[in-house]
Amino acid sequence: MPRLTDVNEQRLSPAEPKPAVPAQGVGPRMALALELFTMRRDPLPGLGRPKWLARLPHVFVAYAAVFFGFLTTEQLMDHYHVKGGPPLAVALLTALSIWLAMFRPIAAWWLGLLAAGWIAWMIHDNVGQGQTWPWTPGGMFAFAPVLLLVALRVPPRVTIWVVGVSVALTGAAELTFHPDGSQISSLPASVLFGFVGLLGYALRALRLARGELVEQETLTAEERARRTLLEERSRIARELHDVVAHHMSVISIQAQVAPHLVENPSEELRENLAGIRENALEALTELRRVLGVLRSEQPGDPAAPQHPQPTLAELAGLVDNVRGAGLDVTTEVAGIRRSLAPGVELTAYRIVQEALSNCLRHAPGSRVEVGVAYGPRELHLCIANSAPTRPAPPSQGAGHGLLGMRERAGMLGGELAAGPRPDGGYEVSAVLPMDPQNPAAGTGHETKKAP
Repeated sequence: MPRLTDVNEQRLSPAEPKPAVPAQGVGPRMALALELFTMRRDPLPGLGRPKWLARLPHVFVAYAAVFFGFLTTEQLMDHYHVKGGPPLAVALLTALSIWLAMFRPIAAWWLGLLAAGWIAWMIHDNVGQGQTWPWTPGGMFAFAPVLLLVALRVPPRVTIWVVGVSVALTGAAELTFHPDGSQISSLPASVLFGFVGLLGYALRALRLARGELVEQETLTAEERARRTLLEERSRIARELHDVVAHHMSVISIQAQVAPHLVENPSEELRENLAGIRENALEALTELRRVLGVLRSEQPGDPAAPQHPQPTLAELAGLVDNVRGAGLDVTTEVAGIRRSLAPGVELTAYRIVQEALSNCLRHAPGSRVEVGVAYGPRELHLCIANSAPTRPAPPSQGAGHGLLGMRERAGMLGGELAAGPRPDGGYEVSAVLPMDPQNPAAGTGHETKKAP
């Protein structure tokens, strides 16, 4: 189960860059104008996490820039018989507009229109019978990648205006400066530009939809982890409620019985013991009122009775039950056995119990070693299993085991680590302080993950 702080390590696909925020009081028309004349940087997103895949679109665009640059030079010199340096300059401008579209799409669009206008003016007097104007056959296809890269990054309304302005300028040039004998290029250019605009819009919508889907999946995983953590904390609170309620009840009974164990107790002693009992009963009532609702979804549900919580004294019975389920388990206890604080006893028992349950679920047929070591200030636990001898059955849902064990150890100021072993097995180790009121006592030894 991933930790809450690690949920979201998965990177989303590149999100849509935020458009420049217009000044307060700017109307829709002015906002659109700002979008059409912005020089804002808007890098082309990659295709995925590997570097070669992320840079693949940039390689294709760079190749298209070089290809259409050479094609523009070849058509101007060979088909329209324009000689000298201008064809080279305008070819360089065309290639630059395609390359610039990877980083500043709107600026590249204006640069592409400038290059197209220069080409139309340059070839106007050299257009022969049947040749196209104002777009050359290669010119409209050289301008198409620029429109595609624009449509991939800008909102749909901006794409419509970009395509519309391009088509409108083409039509206005033909109506005003159409050379005699030339073929019109506005119709094929309009069809090509409209198709490219729709393609860019569709790809952009697909990219944004995938990004939103990954984001929702990440939020779902985070919410699931948070819910699991809350459920485990609720379970811990229920168990601690039983432990605390037991001791408060003992205090109340001892305070009630104590006056009868002393011959001729003084009035002050009776009053003090009565006050202790009254405070204990009041604390017990408040504890049951606040934490009793955690016993079940329905407070006071008789189907959820309270039971004494287990301790390490019952570890032998737990191991025998696991052996009866078909697991080879050996135990070893080091140090001087002694009773611990109820919270430590309960936490240690639950960690061993959950680790053995994981061995049953995920490592059938393995050999398990359970080690318990009583130190001067700490309790050390180690549950290690060998590689399973048969495949594990499919697990139902996401496990809460590691999350619950870490939460229990952290609650006492202890540490827990879990990880695979070199032989293919798995190991869980924990260090719990003997005195949970002093969590610093549990940090004397740092728990390391299994190698």
